[in-house]
Amino acid sequence: VGVTTAGRNDLVVRGGAPFENLFLVDGIEVPNINHFGSQGSTGGPVSLLNIDFVREAAFSSGGYGVAYGDRTASLTSLSLREGNAQRLAGEVNISATGFGAIAEGPLGPDGTFLASVRRSYLDLIFKAVGFSFIPEYWDFQTKLTQRFGRRDALSFLAVGAIDNFSFNNETADNRFDNSRVAAPTQRSYFSGLTWRHSLDRGVLAVTLGRTWTTYDVTQNDSLAVPLYRNRSTEGDNSLRTELTLEVARDVQLTLGNTARFASKLRYEVALAGDERLDSLGAPAPLVVDTSFTAFRNATYAQGVAFLGPVRVSAGVRGDWYGFLDAFRIAPRVGVNVPAGRSGSLNLSAGRYYQAPQFIWLVGDPGNGSRLAPIRADQVVAGYERLLRGDLKAQLEVYYKSYGAYPTRLFRPQAVLQPSGFDDVSSDIPAGLEPLSSAGAGQSYGIELFVQKRLATSPFYGFASVSLNRTEFTALDGLARTGSFETRAIGNVLVGWRPNAKWEVSGKFRLASGLPFTPFITTGSDAGKLDFSAYNSLRLPTFHALDLRVDRRWAFSSVQLDLYLDLQNVYGRENVSGVFWDERTQQQEFNSSIGLLPTIGLNLEF
Repeated sequence: VGVTTAGRNDLVVRGGAPFENLFLVDGIEVPNINHFGSQGSTGGPVSLLNIDFVREAAFSSGGYGVAYGDRTASLTSLSLREGNAQRLAGEVNISATGFGAIAEGPLGPDGTFLASVRRSYLDLIFKAVGFSFIPEYWDFQTKLTQRFGRRDALSFLAVGAIDNFSFNNETADNRFDNSRVAAPTQRSYFSGLTWRHSLDRGVLAVTLGRTWTTYDVTQNDSLAVPLYRNRSTEGDNSLRTELTLEVARDVQLTLGNTARFASKLRYEVALAGDERLDSLGAPAPLVVDTSFTAFRNATYAQGVAFLGPVRVSAGVRGDWYGFLDAFRIAPRVGVNVPAGRSGSLNLSAGRYYQAPQFIWLVGDPGNGSRLAPIRADQVVAGYERLLRGDLKAQLEVYYKSYGAYPTRLFRPQAVLQPSGFDDVSSDIPAGLEPLSSAGAGQSYGIELFVQKRLATSPFYGFASVSLNRTEFTALDGLARTGSFETRAIGNVLVGWRPNAKWEVSGKFRLASGLPFTPFITTGSDAGKLDFSAYNSLRLPTFHALDLRVDRRWAFSSVQLDLYLDLQNVYGRENVSGVFWDERTQQQEFNSSIGLLPTIGLNLEF
């Protein structure tokens, strides 16, 4: 698992693009859990979820069961905690990057509430550093829980975000720098109502969910002439029902259905012809003003049986994509076998499907008929061993085969793998171009993970390393390196907590550079990406060290935490991408800022 750049949360899981990752929050499928999220993808610069709300997180980088689908790379399931049932409590956090407050407590008989509000100070930081573009955000979260006896519980969750993006265009240099930024201003929320009923030998859970996002993205040239404008609204309603039964002593059965209706899909898009060139280099401007709805449904069944010490799971999932008139069946199987003392072997295999993103369907009038669900067949084998009570090691190998991957008709060398903030002067953004599900690919690799939990020893941490390869074949029939192939990734985190007052921790990250496509540097096409050399070069190796020190004070009903956080301690300006400088007529590298210190105060009461 890697990230695209140091300043973003775009997960890259085993060579897959960020849009292939599935996120669930209390059972609600959330299109993006980040502020300033990328439309049609899952990444962004900062999470909109308050980490203090999270009770537990489950992550799978492949081989997950049939209860989860419509994504081909990974699953992240976040369960949020309930409010304090005993008394009113709160928390206030003030730091150089933002302000936040939490309130929680009992709500009537057998009920609780949990609420938070946060405001970033990114605008102050960006102004201080001298950036010409200025982001700032708010987010709001609440969770209400009511229990009815011992068997029933009803919970309501709502998370909202306000993301504003502005420019400082006072100087010609600022206007030039801002001409390379597609500025995203967004409003979004997701909410859900969940009823859980405990049976004598099982659990029934029903979740009614709603997600909604508006995008207002603009990019102008240095003379303030519009190059790109995207005003979109995407609203989706879901009903998820799942019944888990213990049908015998060693047999468990899960049945479920998820129905989703996108009731509000509205797109108003304008993209200049010079920023949307066809395969012959001719301008192909795009103007879209349309709306539509989309229905999809998934039904699944999975059984788990213990055959002595061996655990076997098998299931099948059927997905109906009404807006594509397509039905797909996805079988999956998994086996866990004890191996030696405190060890186990794991094997899983399965098929996964994912629908095209809605924004891709409006990129060309023919995309609706040419696009089909992406297919990924995965095989994962691993060995896990508990070396001692607080020390675990895991080794895993995997192979993934892609089919029906979206290819770009204007760029026959490339499959569609967008990421991050698109600069429309470099390439066509957000899949707004003719596409066809004619691509194929493969990804394979090996991963080692060692984790030390905090126990009797005051030290904790983990170390991981992965080696992998990814390649895709587009319309020209040649296999090329995937846009998110990071051949080697290493992470080390170490923490020391000698007592309840002090904690020191550090994290070191190392990753080989991502592939990139160079620019044409001569002739009339200078400044355009050279797709004949698609993904032929690599960015420099990424590495960074982060350190943090916490000092805590505990009083009768108050805990105070003062912390110093140093990101990128030795100030390496890691390269995150390339751009074409119109002034120098040369290819230049984008680099991150150096040392980023943050001091903060957290007050719990």
